[in-house]
Amino acid sequence: MKATHIIIGLLLIWFIPTQAAIIELKPGNSIQEAINQAAEGDTLKILPGIYLEHEIIIRKPLTLIGVDYPTIDAMDKGNVIIVAAENVHIEGLRIIKTGKSNLDDSAGIKFFDSKNCTIINNRLEQTFFGLHFSNSSNLTIKNNTLISVAEREFQTGNGIHLWKCKDSFIENNFIQGHRDGIYLEFVTNTESNHNMVLENKRYGLHFMFSHENSYYKNTFKRNGAGVAVMYTRNVIMKENIFEENWGASAYGILLKDITDSEVIGNIFRKNTIGIYMEGSSRTIFKRNEFNQNGWAIKLMASCDQNTFEANNFLGNTFDISTNGSVVLNTLTKNYWDKYEGYDLNKDRIGDIPYRPINLFSVIVEKIPSAVILWRSFLVTLLDRMEKVIPSITPENMIDHSPKMNPYDFRTANS
Repeated sequence: MKATHIIIGLLLIWFIPTQAAIIELKPGNSIQEAINQAAEGDTLKILPGIYLEHEIIIRKPLTLIGVDYPTIDAMDKGNVIIVAAENVHIEGLRIIKTGKSNLDDSAGIKFFDSKNCTIINNRLEQTFFGLHFSNSSNLTIKNNTLISVAEREFQTGNGIHLWKCKDSFIENNFIQGHRDGIYLEFVTNTESNHNMVLENKRYGLHFMFSHENSYYKNTFKRNGAGVAVMYTRNVIMKENIFEENWGASAYGILLKDITDSEVIGNIFRKNTIGIYMEGSSRTIFKRNEFNQNGWAIKLMASCDQNTFEANNFLGNTFDISTNGSVVLNTLTKNYWDKYEGYDLNKDRIGDIPYRPINLFSVIVEKIPSAVILWRSFLVTLLDRMEKVIPSITPENMIDHSPKMNPYDFRTANS
């Protein structure tokens, strides 16, 4: 019996895992040495101060938690933290001064082949790339602040960069001054929600070949351009704000060769172009507000089978412009502030159809320098003549049910 008890005791010791340790580090300690000595599942508690380290490598499940944002300064020498493991949690660190290299994409935190990792409440400053992920899944990227002070686009990388990743959440991050705020390439089933993406050099959010993704309630303000979605299908774009993206090639959203997507409940305010569409099909645009843009929508002739329903067009220089005479898309029940029709039966729908593409927008599309004639008497005269006898504007680009009053999207039944 005693021998049996001894054997059972040894088996229990063998199979019951030991409790994870908490290892405290203070300035002067090596983070890399602590990682090397830690067991899987341990927590490194990093106390306040400055740690001069770079190329810190994590290859096992660990938790790194900073107390009062300790600073890890890479002294412009390359990547700061590199992760190639599952179940790594990094929280509360201030990471600064990566190298600036496009050859190895120097980053504040870089992940390779990782799963089930969380990056929460970190501050990344003066980094080339901020957070860089490759071939990883089940990531949670939340409540981080990423700020670059680079003056030119080539001097910085992307704030949050995902390549060949899936099943992830990017939520409530503040991203400023990078090349692209958020960049997704070959990424699937990922949500980007409640992020503030401000003053990035190229795009606020950039999709390439990334299907089945969504982004909700983000703000894209004063970027080179707001969002670019390219060569992608099944994207949900809902309740975002695209604001003050001004410039010769700036827009709220660029949609190039996308299909079967939804653009619902967004605000496009004070952009050069609200939405620029090329080669895109079978996408629904509903309950959006286009307010004080240069062009609300530039809809190229290569687009078809898209539906624009129940949107507000308010104070835009041009509501819709196109480069072709045949436009195979549907407009219905939108509010157009330039509509001058009437509603005799009081059903809140205009009794005569509305043509949102005016003659001058067609001329400007073909001769951009003609925009200097905007608001001239000649332009007003030409547009009036075109409304009476349409000859150049696309015949089938008509809203047959224009709303007489703008929608109040705050109410469910508007």
